[in-house]
Amino acid sequence: MSTTTLTVLENGKPLLFSFDDLMSYHGFGFPGGVAHGFKVMQRALPLLADGEVPERREIAIRTAFKGPGARDAFEMVTRSLTEGRYKVDADLAQPERGTTLQAYVFILSYRGTEIRLRIRDGIVRDEFIALGRRPDRTPEEDERHEWLKLDMRDRLLALPADQAYDLF
Repeated sequence: MSTTTLTVLENGKPLLFSFDDLMSYHGFGFPGGVAHGFKVMQRALPLLADGEVPERREIAIRTAFKGPGARDAFEMVTRSLTEGRYKVDADLAQPERGTTLQAYVFILSYRGTEIRLRIRDGIVRDEFIALGRRPDRTPEEDERHEWLKLDMRDRLLALPADQAYDLF
């Protein structure tokens, strides 16, 4: 998918992760969510350590986003879920942004620095959220929802991270 990699350190030694690496860890269920996690880290990691590469096991993540794709992306790169540095917090949601955007809020911290990101308008489609929440989808709606997941992945990966996620 993408030739760009994320770089973190493990005990001072660099580890590189591509989007394809993250997808291999996650599987096929939520490629759009994996792309969100990838783009959030692509945006935040250079800012967390003043342009240096951060130690993966010192990065903490808080988010209102419950998606398993993003969670798996963060876990693979930072080990934050396993080590108790990953927290889903519904209080971080921004309901004033509407139901489509409200949960796409991510706060990454590292050695006293905190980076707060939220999705830009136009990235997540209303239809995607509405179909995802519908409990009784038809087979055609399931097919459409799967297409929307791939569409979001492709659109996110095509964007520079600062055009997908804003600091706030």
